[in-house]
Amino acid sequence: MANRYASRNQVVKAIFIVVGVIFVCRLATLQLFSPKYREAAERQSLRYVTQYPARGFIYDRNGQLLVHNEAVYDLMVVPRLVTGTDTAYVYSTLGISLEEFNERMAAARRYSHYAPSTFMKQISKDEYAKFENKMFRFTGFYITQRTLRIYDRPIAAQVLGFVGEVNDDDIERDHYYKRGDYIGRSGLELSYENQLRGIKGKRIMHIDALNREVGPYMNGELDTLPTEGCNLYTSLDADLQQYAEDLMANKRGCVMALEPATGEVLAMVSAPTYDPNMLVGRSRKPNYIALRDDISTPMLNRALMGQYPPGSIFKVAQALTALDLGVITPQTGFVCDKSLVGCHNHPSAQSVQEAIKMSCNPYFYQVYRRVIQQGKHKNPNKDAQYGLTVWHDYMMRFGFGQKLPIDLPRGGMSRGNIPDTAFYNSKRWYGRDRWQFSTIYSNSIGQGEVTVTPLQMVNLAAIVANRGYYITPHVVRYYGPDSLQSEEYGLRHETGIDRKWFDIAAQGMYDVVHVAGGTGRLARVENLDVCGKTGTAQNGSSLNPRHDHSVFIAFAPKDNPQIAVAVYVENAKGGGGSWAAPIAGLVIERYLNGEVKRKDFERHYREINPCQPPLPPRKKKTSTS
Repeated sequence: MANRYASRNQVVKAIFIVVGVIFVCRLATLQLFSPKYREAAERQSLRYVTQYPARGFIYDRNGQLLVHNEAVYDLMVVPRLVTGTDTAYVYSTLGISLEEFNERMAAARRYSHYAPSTFMKQISKDEYAKFENKMFRFTGFYITQRTLRIYDRPIAAQVLGFVGEVNDDDIERDHYYKRGDYIGRSGLELSYENQLRGIKGKRIMHIDALNREVGPYMNGELDTLPTEGCNLYTSLDADLQQYAEDLMANKRGCVMALEPATGEVLAMVSAPTYDPNMLVGRSRKPNYIALRDDISTPMLNRALMGQYPPGSIFKVAQALTALDLGVITPQTGFVCDKSLVGCHNHPSAQSVQEAIKMSCNPYFYQVYRRVIQQGKHKNPNKDAQYGLTVWHDYMMRFGFGQKLPIDLPRGGMSRGNIPDTAFYNSKRWYGRDRWQFSTIYSNSIGQGEVTVTPLQMVNLAAIVANRGYYITPHVVRYYGPDSLQSEEYGLRHETGIDRKWFDIAAQGMYDVVHVAGGTGRLARVENLDVCGKTGTAQNGSSLNPRHDHSVFIAFAPKDNPQIAVAVYVENAKGGGGSWAAPIAGLVIERYLNGEVKRKDFERHYREINPCQPPLPPRKKKTSTS
């Protein structure tokens, strides 16, 4: 009996020994051979600190610094390590309330108990200096350094853009970003994000039980240095940009200037504008909300997103199209018959050149009629469909009706509208075979269903300046130490229209500014051959009357063009020759001569505000039950 229990005892001992050996082996495996658990153990005493790269600087065409960085600090927290911390000491030192402290801690815990998240962001050097030597009492907290964008001059806000904190969609789309990172949100900051952002580095530090860094892990062998972002060298002329913004300071509208030979944007002004430094730092959010809700829409880049009737500047494209089609000759004349369409008082134009100079509406009514009703079909509706298709093709060659390629975000960019047969055949408009020239004649003078963007307007001026082609517009000349440039922005786009017709158009535009009877005499600049075209774009309706828009495009000098300009002043009673033309002349004078000598003239157009107040936003209809 005793022997029987003794054998059982041996079996039980053996079982315990085997189980013990299994546990010992497993522990040895986990601690000595498993990298997964070894890393987890090390992580308890290590801190992984992201080394943020300096974002690339942005310069103007003359080397003036437009955007640089300033060091700021983020206070990070690991919620699991905060246990036992004197929270009252922490929040009083940071200058926040207990309620705010608890809200921030709750947000950090929701994100993760173990991973670090931002507790307080964008702390300035001066603010950090006040509690830097007290950080050893902030158990579970540590500081990481990053940079904040600083805009050296309060200009070009809609062009340069701004940066903002990433959201979940950004992180999902690109795993480079982690919570708390920043990304370009608009302008060049967005379109050149990959070049500007650089490459993050990493620092691994040993920490002690008091959350203090005691030295680099493995002597820093696993650390990586950040690589700073590429600098952008833009085509903007900062002084011209500032000058144009000053001229438009109390107006609504747009000024665009570019170099015809290269497509480089010299200035892009959308008025009203704002100081880009308003969207930097901890005051960014309230400033953003105020700008967003402003009824004058200062955050709207009118140069790219504005969609306007072009008015009479469109007549230049009409003349070139009709000449190239052969439906008129340079010497074609038409009577200024106001029964066809309204016009101002002037003699009847005896040539295309005179018609451009005097901006005769009935003349271009007849020109457009010849383009649309070419007599190719006996049925006038089919004939109009044929003519409109040909006309639409020519307008597209000028860059209208499409999003012109430019190195700025194109998500909210307007394409304008050049109506085609599908447009008018739709049930929303007239329906198939129910329209002809007499239905759509307003297109002839840049009204009706035609709309364009200021970028397309200045591009038209560049096409005439170049006598038949344009270079893809762009804002960045090159970037990085190797002077990289996208090949897309050096492309030449031909209209396919004979140069001789452009010579006639250019001469007509010269007469607009320099010859008696021209509608743009206020754009004259002494000793400069300025060529321009005025436009007065009707706006509003009988139910909602509004002042017309004032429009002007120009280039100079006539035979060696160095600048093309488009100016659009919204709701400015008096027409293109009254407001847009003098502003364009001042911009040209400032750029080509380096200064403006007509100080009284300059002061008048800088200080005056001809714009009607903006309309309040429409109230949304609420349903009633």
